[in-house]
Amino acid sequence: MFPQLPRTLRTVSHLRREQIVYRLWYAVRRRLPVSLWWRGCVAWGPLRFTPLCPVIPFPSRPPASPTDIDRGRFRFLNDTVDFGGLPRWAAPGKSRLWRYNLHYFQYLNEGGRPDRERALRLMEHWVRENPPGTPDAWDPFPISLRLVNWVKYLSACDTCGPRVDFVLRSAYHQALWLEDSLEYHLLANHLFKNAKALIFAGLFFRGKDAARWLALGLEILHRELSEQVLPDGGHFERSPMYHSMILEDCLDLLNLLRGSPDAGKEAPGEPRIRALFEARLHETARRMIGFLRGVVHPDGEIPLFNDAAFGIEAPPDHLFRFGGMLGVNGSADLPPTLRSFPHSGYFVMAPREGDQLIVDCGPVGPDYQPGHAHCDTLSFELSLGGRRVVVDSGCCQYEDGAMRRYNRGNRGHNGVTVDHRDQSEVWGAHRCGNRARPLYGNLTRRDDGALVFEGAHDGYRLLNGSPVHHRRIVWASEGITVEDFLEGSGTHHVESRIHLHPDCAVESQAGVVRVAADHGVSVLFSTDGDRRIECHRGWYCPRFGVRQGCTVLTVSHPAATLPRRFRWTIALR
Repeated sequence: MFPQLPRTLRTVSHLRREQIVYRLWYAVRRRLPVSLWWRGCVAWGPLRFTPLCPVIPFPSRPPASPTDIDRGRFRFLNDTVDFGGLPRWAAPGKSRLWRYNLHYFQYLNEGGRPDRERALRLMEHWVRENPPGTPDAWDPFPISLRLVNWVKYLSACDTCGPRVDFVLRSAYHQALWLEDSLEYHLLANHLFKNAKALIFAGLFFRGKDAARWLALGLEILHRELSEQVLPDGGHFERSPMYHSMILEDCLDLLNLLRGSPDAGKEAPGEPRIRALFEARLHETARRMIGFLRGVVHPDGEIPLFNDAAFGIEAPPDHLFRFGGMLGVNGSADLPPTLRSFPHSGYFVMAPREGDQLIVDCGPVGPDYQPGHAHCDTLSFELSLGGRRVVVDSGCCQYEDGAMRRYNRGNRGHNGVTVDHRDQSEVWGAHRCGNRARPLYGNLTRRDDGALVFEGAHDGYRLLNGSPVHHRRIVWASEGITVEDFLEGSGTHHVESRIHLHPDCAVESQAGVVRVAADHGVSVLFSTDGDRRIECHRGWYCPRFGVRQGCTVLTVSHPAATLPRRFRWTIALR
């Protein structure tokens, strides 16, 4: 009668009690008139506020995509809408994530910032067209980003006049709304963003409300820094893109709090401000920069594991410069050729400049929030000669559908599939039931100089024979060997895949596949035994909304009796 109920229960069983309680409460609240539950009000006297004084001006991000406010042309997720003037904020026909980006107002602080009159006109229009409770516009995550962007922008320009006062009253209302709508049903990066916005609003405005926002934001931040940033510096959702997001948030807060030592005197938690920015934020940002430096590819961009894509968050070089301006440097203790991040589950081999292999052997994320989990445990990416040759399929979209399922499932990664099953039970847009658990992961150097990764996961433990996947990758002078061992029993259908970058030309000959990249790198792929390497069509999605065809090398074993070993050999030329 309810065929999906077991899967739903396997998913819900990992949630925290507070997530379930708040999810139920917010579901009920959405059906109530706003006036029944929202206590938001602001007196019509003068608003007290003080423009923020960061240590350095908040760096303007390089524009993720060209947006022309004057002409009403907005581009997000590689999808352009020309409104021909002021936007229709509901953006009919666009995805929820696209609409969220429209409501973030990130474009106020990207590239060449719009002048004051144009920006105020747009903000005024938003306020008039989006009364409290408007879907998307008043969701807590867009409020969190918009508050920060509005406060940053208004702190850098003339804040006198009735138009500014009109916008600021809305910002005040939004902070009140956010305080009553914190995302305890989601937690993770969403709650971190909520806390950041409360701190920005608490330091910008004055009065009892602002003091309360500041104290609450600091309380959440204090707790979330300990949980969300792992000892090796990685973010606990295990997505390089979300790692970059939280790192920029930490740098923003460090910059703000250092420049506001006397702000927030009305807040009971004010003495904690200095301790936070001097100790917690500086040390956290240092570790996070160290992690990011350790995993970026030679092309300067992030790996594409776990819902990562280019062009959404600030690029690594921007974050490194921002950190440097604040005196935060996390690169001093990074070994050049072997870089292990065992808490995050990332392991990096870099035997020479321009060549790098990175393996994901970490948990899918925090147990209670694996919304960005992919089936990429023991998958890898490979750069040669400064550019990517073996790639992850990336992330094209967040809406559920065939492409989302491809990116999240086994088919979108460079791993081993048993009996056509995903290693983790990913479903919907952001759901995950049973999940692969890494059993071990380590990186060593042999006496002959070869670099060796070894790891395993139990994602197929519920299948007959309880298969366990072990993977050993050896990078020696002559090339790379990827050896897979399936522990267990019984006969199973087994497939192994490797995605190649779209710029690679592929030629199959006598059981060997020659791969020539357009930057002059040439490698040979072969496998053991009598199984033929097949070249299938797959997808490479380095940016949201971008889908490029690519070649996927596939070796199939229709009736493999376990235990069984098989291998890929990548000969470097």
